[in-house]
Amino acid sequence: MLDQQEKLWVYDTVEPGQTGSETIVEITAENIARYATVSQNPDARFHKGAAGQALGETLMAMPTMVVTYAPLLREEIAQANGFVAQERSKTARRQTPFAKCEARWFHPVKEGDTITGTRSVFEKYERRGSKFVTFRIQAHNQLGQLAAQYDYTCIFEYSQGQREVPQEPGTELPKPLVVVPSNRQFLEFDSIEVGDQLATLEVVESAEIILAKNDFRLAGEPSESNIHTDEEFARQNIFGGAVNSGPASMSYVDQMMQLSFPLQSFYHGGRLLMRAITPFRSGDTVTFQGEITGKRVEGTDKIVECRVKGINQRGDLVNLSDAMFTMSD
Repeated sequence: MLDQQEKLWVYDTVEPGQTGSETIVEITAENIARYATVSQNPDARFHKGAAGQALGETLMAMPTMVVTYAPLLREEIAQANGFVAQERSKTARRQTPFAKCEARWFHPVKEGDTITGTRSVFEKYERRGSKFVTFRIQAHNQLGQLAAQYDYTCIFEYSQGQREVPQEPGTELPKPLVVVPSNRQFLEFDSIEVGDQLATLEVVESAEIILAKNDFRLAGEPSESNIHTDEEFARQNIFGGAVNSGPASMSYVDQMMQLSFPLQSFYHGGRLLMRAITPFRSGDTVTFQGEITGKRVEGTDKIVECRVKGINQRGDLVNLSDAMFTMSD
């Protein structure tokens, strides 16, 4: 009888326009610093009172923190529309994992801001036999301005069966954190050329970091068992074992881009699209490397486009990202 009582939120019952409840989150220096820590980002700009900061300086959040202060919460969207998310099903539980995410930023998000998050189903579509659902999440600040929004796509049905778990293990031994120097030299629009290489970033993923990232929540109910934290459950899903989250990988791309571009270039019309290609597992070492793919002037805006590849120690392409920044003089 239980399976008859559950109204599962599957691909056929998902409809564009279905919405979840609003969330309200206060941005504090503490949660800005915590997000940077679980993102393995040692940059002093995200820690109050760090060396090189002016007295009383207001902290600015990492751009990809938007997925934490305005989270997706697809389980809550399902519940608000009278359904049970597949992740919470008692009879047919499974994950609807990350496929890709495109984020756009319009105003800086700083400590002291209050962010209202809204979320809804944006579209659903089929491609090569698999079925996808895209959610749109918007983050408005206390002035009513749209600070950021992102379109988050999940795999609701996967046509190609379960992925194989690599036999060659990685290493969970962390490498020493590299403290980013305060006198860094960002790229300048007039001097860069298409094909120029960006500063690279190497990240070692670990079970400890995956758990810390999962546990850091500013809104919504906790998710203690999922394909990131529960190995037994993960083995039953398409990746065949536990993996890190798509937003975690986005935070690494964000951090890598911060080595070449100032934060302001993200927050004034910046865009980041990341597509997941190969699972990023605990013990993997992924090197993020990129290049300039375009530059142009539109009115007073100086726009730079980049492509970033995340490649693991086995030579697999883990994710592929395209970014756009608006640079100032």
